[in-house]
Amino acid sequence: MVALSPTISRTAESLVNDSFRKDFEELMGFPPFEWQRCLFHDYFAKDNIPSALDIPTGLGKTSVMAIWYLALKAGAAVPRRLVYVVDRRVVVDQATTVANKLREKLEDFKLCVSTLRGQHVDNREWLTSPVVPAIVVGTVDMIGSRILFSGYGVSRKMRPYHAGLLGVDVLVVLDEAHLVLPFEELLKAIANGEKTFGPPEQKERDITSPFKLLSLSATGRNYGANGKEVFRLLPQHRKDEVVRKRLEASKKLIIQELDDEPKLVPKLVARAISLGNEPPARVLVYCDRRRDAVKVKEKIDQKFRKEKRKHVSELLVGGRRVFEREALSAWLKDQGFFGDVGGPPKHPTFLIATSAGEVGVDLDADHMVCDLVEWERMVQRFGRVNRLGNGDASIEVVAAPKKKRPSQRKKIEEWRKEWEELLACLCKPLNGLCNTGANTGAILDLRERADMQKAIELASTRSPLHPALTRALVDALSLTSLDKHTGRPEIQPWLRGWEDDPQPQTSVIWRKHLPIMHGNGIEPTKKEVEAFFEAAPPHASEKLETETYKVFDWLMERAKNTRKNQLRDGEDIIAYILSPAMDLRSTVDMKSLMLGVHKENEKVKEELAGATVVVNMFFGGLSEDGMLDAKAAISPRVIDDEEQQWLPQQSDGSPVVRFRVRSVTGEESVETTSGNWRKRLKFEAERTQEGEVIRWLLVEKWRDDAETEDDRSIGRLQELTEHQVWTEHKALALAKAIGLPNCYTKVLAMAARLHDEGKRHTLWQRSVKAPLNGKIYAKTDRSMNTKLLKGYRHEFGSLSYVLGDAEFKVLPPDLQDLVFHLVVAHHGWARPIISTSDGCGPPSVFEEQARNVALSFARLQKRWGPWGLAWWEALLRAADQQASYDNDALAKPSNCNALDGVST
Repeated sequence: MVALSPTISRTAESLVNDSFRKDFEELMGFPPFEWQRCLFHDYFAKDNIPSALDIPTGLGKTSVMAIWYLALKAGAAVPRRLVYVVDRRVVVDQATTVANKLREKLEDFKLCVSTLRGQHVDNREWLTSPVVPAIVVGTVDMIGSRILFSGYGVSRKMRPYHAGLLGVDVLVVLDEAHLVLPFEELLKAIANGEKTFGPPEQKERDITSPFKLLSLSATGRNYGANGKEVFRLLPQHRKDEVVRKRLEASKKLIIQELDDEPKLVPKLVARAISLGNEPPARVLVYCDRRRDAVKVKEKIDQKFRKEKRKHVSELLVGGRRVFEREALSAWLKDQGFFGDVGGPPKHPTFLIATSAGEVGVDLDADHMVCDLVEWERMVQRFGRVNRLGNGDASIEVVAAPKKKRPSQRKKIEEWRKEWEELLACLCKPLNGLCNTGANTGAILDLRERADMQKAIELASTRSPLHPALTRALVDALSLTSLDKHTGRPEIQPWLRGWEDDPQPQTSVIWRKHLPIMHGNGIEPTKKEVEAFFEAAPPHASEKLETETYKVFDWLMERAKNTRKNQLRDGEDIIAYILSPAMDLRSTVDMKSLMLGVHKENEKVKEELAGATVVVNMFFGGLSEDGMLDAKAAISPRVIDDEEQQWLPQQSDGSPVVRFRVRSVTGEESVETTSGNWRKRLKFEAERTQEGEVIRWLLVEKWRDDAETEDDRSIGRLQELTEHQVWTEHKALALAKAIGLPNCYTKVLAMAARLHDEGKRHTLWQRSVKAPLNGKIYAKTDRSMNTKLLKGYRHEFGSLSYVLGDAEFKVLPPDLQDLVFHLVVAHHGWARPIISTSDGCGPPSVFEEQARNVALSFARLQKRWGPWGLAWWEALLRAADQQASYDNDALAKPSNCNALDGVST
């Protein structure tokens, strides 16, 4: 196995062309193009990653993952983690397909993969070790929020961990960067702001590997940053036979103008059917508006039913639950829309798509019909017809007014003028392609013409204004242990900009088990509900994301269509609304919905914006293909139904979703562990009228998961001294793999050796039900009773042991600061505050120590930068987790292998 140290003597430059070609073909299944070989040898292998990749659609931009991996394996000093960011509209992403392919092909080298769908969806495997190579595929909101210490769906304690591993030693590949220019500017600011956001001194910057950005686009915009080169397709790259064939693919373009908006859908239907008939063909129909796409499909289906002819059709739109997206992906493959099925279809086949089908997915249709949109979107659409250059495609653009002709005569002229100006603007770049064809080569030539560059700019979408990223803002966001902070704003403007017509999004998930108390009328507290969803958090595979107003309207309409007896007895609460920070915003009850109380209350819409609404599965409202449907009464499949498997197991037999929820009765069954599952939380779900608990909701975690702060205390019974020795071994192995200087290796090992000393406190031992045999334990197989702690934090309790340690006392002050902070912050607190209670004396006794915690954080934040300090915290937390994995697996740690304990 090749180690990952940049000091390896065998550099990537030593790989000859034949070697790269062989390795690339083995991973991807086809030989590399010349541009891919050049990108590897002249850039990645020399740790000279360009600022942007301007490669046309259809030429394999996602292969950058394989190129990065081969450079890393060969010893190039490229980041260990590649984060591939796609637009939130993507429904079936090519990045997941490529990442999964790499994972399947690799046998001699560990690679963690976390994707948007499929076997590795949101498995957070990349968190297990800072030194193991990882590919993380996520949306702008998923990745952006985590980078900014605000991880959507991530507990406050885990946010620094995510931020540390996403802000250091990482290459962010931003797909379709032209769609999210504000987010790209944010990433540029981080990548180009080493001195602003990183350590001010070079010696510290040499330790924290840099954050790098590679923007991908096929629209020809200039994404160069900080003087770095943009990698473009050069004349010598076009000599590849396959590349030339795709660039010169036959794509005849026709533009048809209509004089009124209502004529658009009938025209799209007529032209699609015409192109799909005689011989049968695959036709892609693009609609800017979802309602138009739905109507087009309905009318195509009606036409073929009326004529009693066979056809195939499907919608590719947003607002579809991730779980059902795999079925859509399979449909696209089976019908040949991925270009890997030979020959024409048996029957006319239609895919009707919105912008969700313009990005992230490698579609390949025989013909296309679409409405008229901005230039960069038209380029994306053209790239998804006759993609491989094997056919003779027709592309018909139907240009219709965006608004219906007004009825008042006075307004008609204004309406016509507005439409004619827009039509002329959008069509000017396209008119030239009517003569040459809309193939990729012609588009490349067109954008190089000086007389067309202004026209292309005017026909393109304007980027929204956005705020600048400042050090003060990031410092405020990094104060994650503060519940509220006036200097910590909502981060959406930094991710999306200030949009002219903002459409807030809401995620919907369905669950069988909600934290509802039955029996004696007691309602769960806000803290109890939040604890439940921290233990059983929303998982990417169960989410449906769509516009907030649609969710609100759906809730109201579904309530009208739902009979009270469809819900289980006593379940008036049909949903919880959670903030991005997983705080409880409000409760939605059936009575209020049915009476229409919420409809008059704008507050509910505000609460839904940017939120996750967790709905009772018996409320229904999800169609078979995974979209909101107020008429759907059948309970959907859900992630927490113990009677049905949600997703197939991973190759090592572990589940993709690392928690499960069971309804249990009897105290004995609540305390009993089962196989590889460990109790994480028990919720009192039902009481008798006398107040006796007779049923619990038991949330269990997979044995090696540590998503919540208390997970690492649950496992095989283990004494404190042994656990800290094991953690020290893991820390030393991580330090060796990273190549830390000796003084910092000593710091990390010392923090590991002392991090849990506070568990010696009687309160802590009682809280985990440690055996009363005179020994001190770090782990037990019983869940923690936090009430017994009386506010005591063992991390804070460890500080007195740290201050009294002989080796600690001889360290220089700056290294003492780091040891001190790593110990007190190893469960995500001390940023900058932590509970100072010891359960006995008043908190005032420890006020000075609390001030030292905050001051130490401030000094280290200044010295290492917000992401650098979070990365240091992640090192100790990873070592602690890996030692816990070993203990739970009944295996002693390997002293020198930093990869131990990593699930692959």
